[in-house]
Amino acid sequence: MVKENKTLKVQLVRSPIGCKESHRATVRGLGLRRLNSVRELEDTPAIRGMINKVDYLVKLL
Repeated sequence: MVKENKTLKVQLVRSPIGCKESHRATVRGLGLRRLNSVRELEDTPAIRGMINKVDYLVKLL
């Protein structure tokens, strides 16, 4: 039985400038650098929590 890895595409849609330092660090931890940059990340509870923390800065595709 092969386990299929689920992934999420995340796009940075707002600048983290002026946000809390921990939120900026979370965006960097997700691998997002510039506006409109997109990363495909594994769907884990840790990644989901990071996305929920900065949900006002990112968009799921």
